[in-house]
Amino acid sequence: MIPCKPVLIAALLAMAGPVLAETAKPATPIDHLIVIIGENVSFDTLFGAYRPAAGQNVANLLSRGIIDADGKPGPNYALALQHKVKPAGRYQVEFAETTPYASLPGPWGRTAMGGKHVLDKRMAEELPPGPFQITRYIPYGTFTGQNPVHRFFQMWQQVNGGRNNLFTWVGVTSGEGSKRKSDPSSGSNLGGEAMGFYNMSRGDVPVLAELASRYALADNYHQSIMGGTMANYIAIITGDVARYLHDGKPTPPSPGEIENPEPLAGSANWYTHSGYDSGSYTACADPSQPGVAAIRAYLKTLTYPTFNDGNCTPETYYLVNNFNPGYAHDGRAKPFKPNANSQTVPPQTTPTIVEALSARNIAWKWYSGGRDGGRVTGEYCNVCDAPTFFKGVMETPLKANLQGHKELHADIEQGRMPAVSFVVPPDSKSGHPGGSTPPAFEGFVADIVRITTDEGGGYYDSGYIQAIDFFGDGTRIPFLAISPWARPGHVEHTYYDHASLLKFIERNWGLQPLSSRSRDNLPNPRPGADPYIPANRPAVGDLFELFDFASRKL
Repeated sequence: MIPCKPVLIAALLAMAGPVLAETAKPATPIDHLIVIIGENVSFDTLFGAYRPAAGQNVANLLSRGIIDADGKPGPNYALALQHKVKPAGRYQVEFAETTPYASLPGPWGRTAMGGKHVLDKRMAEELPPGPFQITRYIPYGTFTGQNPVHRFFQMWQQVNGGRNNLFTWVGVTSGEGSKRKSDPSSGSNLGGEAMGFYNMSRGDVPVLAELASRYALADNYHQSIMGGTMANYIAIITGDVARYLHDGKPTPPSPGEIENPEPLAGSANWYTHSGYDSGSYTACADPSQPGVAAIRAYLKTLTYPTFNDGNCTPETYYLVNNFNPGYAHDGRAKPFKPNANSQTVPPQTTPTIVEALSARNIAWKWYSGGRDGGRVTGEYCNVCDAPTFFKGVMETPLKANLQGHKELHADIEQGRMPAVSFVVPPDSKSGHPGGSTPPAFEGFVADIVRITTDEGGGYYDSGYIQAIDFFGDGTRIPFLAISPWARPGHVEHTYYDHASLLKFIERNWGLQPLSSRSRDNLPNPRPGADPYIPANRPAVGDLFELFDFASRKL
């Protein structure tokens, strides 16, 4: 199965094989599940120009007439125009009055790995005011270095109540790309990056296109949490979000660790306190906290109830952007002092799917790129190594299940793969803008078998988004189910997010939902008038629609 993240690409692989002695009997012919997780692309970034097999339809830029097969503006290009808004003097997540851009500002990025962040002069100085084909300016596989803003409070604004028309404005105005975040006059160093896409109709992303034509593609799979990598990796194994804890109990973090998206005086939208070194927690049960009231007010306008009334517990601060895990890769606890603005997440106690598997004696492993024996290299992504955030893994023998790619290849070659595997590519093969490329990720997937992503990386997507609770969902990301039992060439429209991975594992191996807060408690969607919108919102599927276990035989 292949989902994409914000921007993270994850690949989920289902394949046949011998059942290891310690695993429980699965409910389907799938004995082994391999989830490959890539980085930072939306569904439309990669699949915006995908043409499915005859008899199938897909919701993307091409099918909606936003672009034509050549990647140029189509008859319905206006549906994806990016807009500006007037300063409101306060943080908002829904803007009814907007004005379209005449053209997009030029993208910023790095033209070489490790290079300086500059205006990318390979692109046109003025781009069309909506989606643009990256490979019209740069050959496929050429390093772009573009990395749109993709943080929690910014993404709520980008999607603008489902209009999806403020991706560029938020990038230009929120201050995330600036080197002087306290100074709105310094400029954001961001432009139209978020609107770039690759053209499958003209040969871009050929490996994923071929996999989609042979196996099953989900065109309604979403990142679970608005924002970026760490929060979505946490969601992949918990269906939940991390919290600020001291001695295992919720407590307020230091003021420097609390996000504040309220605009600085005199600015349009320049956040007061935001960034990896200046704020990542929010107390979403308290409307007086920065930025919280706007999101809660929007949720109250919905025609359906949110999960657990927003899923916010009083006096609890939730982590919505990247901070470092509380444990090193080898299990050593990192120094942690409460209220010290350490940017280190305290040991987490939220139930995880890997602990649930172990409790039922079902084998699992987490294979991270950059792990090499007892050390890690520059290819290692610490915020992607989700189990290292959790006390129940890192202070127990379960930490031995966190391994590298030497072990992965040995396990594949020797036929000893566990029942459930999570595979994180090395950074240079993750597909993450700024450090990798889509072909590098495609090559990695082809070597193993195939894929999904963690989050959309701030890239534009034209799809519907279901507001499940205070934390998300976010934009669509790519997800492929690769299996002998996948429905060949099928495009599935059922609504999914990262909790769908949990629901699939739980249904296949007979596990219960992880906790009362985790989204794997949500019901499967019931079909309505629009196949992309569950009639019983909030709801997420369990991925079973991607397979045909009855008629397909090996």
